Amino acid sequence: MGYILFFGFCAFCIFAYYFPVTLYMEAVSNGVNIGFFHLLTMRFKRVDPASVVRPLVMGRQAGVEHLHERDLEAHYLAGGNIHRVVRALVESHKANIELNFRTAAAIDLAGRDVLEAVSMMINPKVIQTQPISGMSKDGIQVTATCRITLKANIKNLVGGAGESTVLARVGEGVVTAIGCAPSHKKVLENPSIISQTVLSRGLDSGTAFDILSIDVMDVDIGRNIGAQLQKDQAEADKQIAQARAEQRRTEAVAAEEEMKARVEEMRAKVVEAEARVPRALAESMRQGRFKVSATHS
Repeated sequence: MGYILFFGFCAFCIFAYYFPVTLYMEAVSNGVNIGFFHLLTMRFKRVDPASVVRPLVMGRQAGVEHLHERDLEAHYLAGGNIHRVVRALVESHKANIELNFRTAAAIDLAGRDVLEAVSMMINPKVIQTQPISGMSKDGIQVTATCRITLKANIKNLVGGAGESTVLARVGEGVVTAIGCAPSHKKVLENPSIISQTVLSRGLDSGTAFDILSIDVMDVDIGRNIGAQLQKDQAEADKQIAQARAEQRRTEAVAAEEEMKARVEEMRAKVVEAEARVPRALAESMRQGRFKVSATHS
């Protein structure tokens, strides 16, 4: 009797695994027409029926009519996240955002969070830059911190650049805007010239976002970089002048030493010439070419 109960229990577990009656009843009761044997074939395809049926029920109950179980199966086998894709479709349907399953599945398989993207279309995301420093034309350092309001661009989510690219482009635009300002006072008087200049550059081109606004939240004045650069240049010119003066002094000392050496050389030649005079006189007298006459008084 015990063996019969054991084998009966095992047979029931196998039947319940391959024939998900409860899941089938859940689908039918929610208006989802899916064949019982279709659920059985999902097991042989190594597809979890619950991962397909329950998101399908959720989507149909929310009014998303273009969902089909075979599309969900294919996305499951491709390694996609069916639950988040269907939730994104439900949210986009409620918000009247045009999004079909094919686009949502492609975004999900590309590694993007499609649900977060739809949420960003409904509620734009605000990101903040690090303090960005630039130098106005009068040489004063100006540091600005900006807040960027981003809205996801569904069409560019596959292959579009991310938030880091947007931050880098905004930083470049802020530096350019500060550099174009005639003085730091103009930036302090009207910080919106930074946001206006940056927005006019079309920085969201090729990204997965649309920039809705760029707001300058803080502006600080830093060092007088122009004066510091002039000071550094003057110091460099001074060192160059000192080096050249030292070079000329060294050349003058070398020339003086050379002249002293020449004087000593000439003196040696004079002494040598003086030493030759007596020998020349003696030689002349010996050869009779030179006579000394004595005068007697």
